[in-house]
Amino acid sequence: MENGELHIISTGKQSPETLAEIIEEIHPYIDAIHIREKTKTAKEIYEMVMLLIEKQVPISKIIINDRLDVAYISKVHGIHLAYHSLPLDMVKENFTGFRVGCSVHTIGEALHAQTQGADYVTFGHVFATNSKAGLAPRGLDQLRSITNSVSIPVIAIGGINPINVRSVMESGAKGIAVMSGILEADNPLGVAKEYALNLSI
Repeated sequence: MENGELHIISTGKQSPETLAEIIEEIHPYIDAIHIREKTKTAKEIYEMVMLLIEKQVPISKIIINDRLDVAYISKVHGIHLAYHSLPLDMVKENFTGFRVGCSVHTIGEALHAQTQGADYVTFGHVFATNSKAGLAPRGLDQLRSITNSVSIPVIAIGGINPINVRSVMESGAKGIAVMSGILEADNPLGVAKEYALNLSI
C-alpha cells in the first residue's frame, strides 16, 4: 500500500505566531498545510503565509482555504474551495497552476467535483469529533462508497487518530486531514511523527 498523505488544517484558534512555530517543527512530516482562517482578513492570511515562508516551510505544501486572491498573490500551489467559493471549474480554467480541492459530503458532490476538475476532495467527518459535536459521523462505509465512486484522491477528515488511520486508508482514502489532533497536542511533533508512521506502514 502506498504512503498516504498527511494534511493539517489550521483551527482558527491559534495565533499566527504559535501556528507558524508548530508548523516550522512538524512540516517535514506533513504533505499539505491548509490555512483555514474564516475570521481573518485577506491581509492577515497573507501575513500568515509570509510567516510560514520566513520559517522555511515549503510553499509547495501550503494550501489556502477559499481565498483565491491570497493564494494567487502569495504564489502558493494550492487552493481549497468551500461551498460559498467561486465555481471550481472556473478556478481550474483561469488558474491552471493550482492544485484545487474541495470538501464533499455525498457521492453526488464527489462526482460533481471530479467532473469540475478537482484534483482531490476531502470527505468527512468519518468518526465522531468535538468539532462536529452532536452530528452523527458518516463512517467508513460511506467513505468506501465515495472512494469507489471517483478516481481522484479522497482525503478523509474527522476524528481520525493514529490508531484508526489504517482502517481509513483501507477504505480507499489517499490520505487524512487533521486539525486539533496535531496542532493542539501537547507534543505536536511526536503526534505528527506517529500519524506519518501509521500512514507509511
